[in-house]
Amino acid sequence: MKRFTLLISIVLLFIIGCSSEGASNSEETEDLKPVTFVLDWTPNTNHTGIYVAQSEGFFEEEGLDVEIIMPGEAGAGQLVATGKADLGINYQEGLMMARDSDLPLVSVGAVIQHNTAGYASPVEKGITEPADFEGKVFGASMSELSKAIMKTSMEKNGADYTQVKSTNIGDSDFFVAAERDIDFSLVFQGWTGIEAEIRGQELNMIYLKDLADGLDFYTPIIATSEKMISEDPETVEKFMRAAVKGYEFAIEKPEEAADVLIESVPDLDAELVKESQKWLATKYQDDAPEFGLQEVERWESVKDFMVEHDLIDPAFDVNEAFTNEFITE
Repeated sequence: MKRFTLLISIVLLFIIGCSSEGASNSEETEDLKPVTFVLDWTPNTNHTGIYVAQSEGFFEEEGLDVEIIMPGEAGAGQLVATGKADLGINYQEGLMMARDSDLPLVSVGAVIQHNTAGYASPVEKGITEPADFEGKVFGASMSELSKAIMKTSMEKNGADYTQVKSTNIGDSDFFVAAERDIDFSLVFQGWTGIEAEIRGQELNMIYLKDLADGLDFYTPIIATSEKMISEDPETVEKFMRAAVKGYEFAIEKPEEAADVLIESVPDLDAELVKESQKWLATKYQDDAPEFGLQEVERWESVKDFMVEHDLIDPAFDVNEAFTNEFITE
């Protein structure tokens, strides 16, 4: 009987202890401010700093409980602009067009300092300059923005934009499409380009930033809404302080950062994540004095490109579209 009583006591102590620990953890969570962060696409190395900040406790240190969500059909910009998410991933040219359509988004930090996107094609296609696009098939939806980028890329380099054919490949795999349906497409070197290297497939890459000044977009960026900045700037400041630490971690320790992303999103290709992370480690901050900083001159240059192609109103004010106040101390 004594043994039975002792056993019961031990069990009760264990249950009480677990309950106390659970209550303590619950209280700690309740003390944190919930923040929703929406990605622009499926998780990849553009987002590593956010996952690092979450995994390493940087958000928690700032008193934040950050939930990372996927955009769905509405899109990240729409969710942030309408208050359904507090902050999210966006891109400069898209944010400018959104603001021109009365969606009050504001860029609060550049994730990658220079545009790493470019026109990619298998080397056997022989496409090494914009003039080679003539008579070739471009894999894209050819939105007004896509058309403007193509037109600028070709005309500024003495090529005839009207001689390009196009077909919408949607979300099709670039490598399958290039083998079967298209000659070239617009991709990010930090992901598709690295995947090509892993596959042993040589690509010719023509970077947008090298074709015209107005094409060196800040892409991606971290964005929030004017309302969030106006009503809760402290939360934006805390989030960005932790996010900056996360990306600085990814810059300094790309291999460890890759492991964090892989552990957070197990479905990702581990080899691709690791190689991509190594490549991006030098691209996040690049030539900027600090990670995340944005220059008004770059914003003005992109504005000129977009106004030239009637994508935004000439009265667009770039100083309202971005801020460095949450980056600099």
